[in-house]
Amino acid sequence: MSAPDTTPGLSVFFPAYNDSGTIASMVVSAVLAASQLTSDFEVLVINDGSRDATPLIIDELARIYPQVRAIHHVGNRGYGGALRSGFAGATKEWVFYTDGDAQYDPWEMAELWARRGPGVDMVNGYKISRSDPFHRIVIGRLYHHAVKLLFGLKVQDVDCDFRLMRRAIFDRVELTKSSGVICLEMMKKIQDAGFTIVEAPVHHYHRAYGKSQFFNFRRIARTGVDVLKLWWALVVRGADQPAGPRDRPGA
Repeated sequence: MSAPDTTPGLSVFFPAYNDSGTIASMVVSAVLAASQLTSDFEVLVINDGSRDATPLIIDELARIYPQVRAIHHVGNRGYGGALRSGFAGATKEWVFYTDGDAQYDPWEMAELWARRGPGVDMVNGYKISRSDPFHRIVIGRLYHHAVKLLFGLKVQDVDCDFRLMRRAIFDRVELTKSSGVICLEMMKKIQDAGFTIVEAPVHHYHRAYGKSQFFNFRRIARTGVDVLKLWWALVVRGADQPAGPRDRPGA
């Protein structure tokens, strides 16, 4: 008689907005990759009010794969809204997320999974190199260095959306933002709460389908305002500072 599987459960989710060209391959890859890590897994896709075929595709994926679940937003709630829905919908001990646009490879989940352990609460990916147009690389580096300085962050890559974390983190950390600054809010609050973060290198790929929702002047200006508001709330006022982490469960 074989011993019972004691590997912890894993929730994988993708925020998706008009990702009909990539989301099917991402979900199938995630199902295959997660099945190599644990028998207890689920894959969620958060359709954030997509106007293309994304809703139809993920509903079909949910019909084909019993581990896949679709969550639909009637209207677009923003990247932060999609992430909050993903974290709220996840049911397993560990939660992994990345974007549905295929700029990261779900198979590299294994690199993060290998670094979890009894003393680790979060494994944060960092890009080996950024596969983007030159202007995006420049803006990304300026943003990265500015927010690390403003918020006192210690991770190598603030905006690498390839992360594995204990779901129990969100018993202590509440996320509130609806825009892309939710990632900054998340990293700041998790760090300040005393959770242990380790890092793993991951590859970043050229966007083969669709276009970025972030890189236009209006959105960049809006992000700048959101960052300053968040800095005032979390650094100057010190709001929403949770107590230290609870006792960690076994890995």
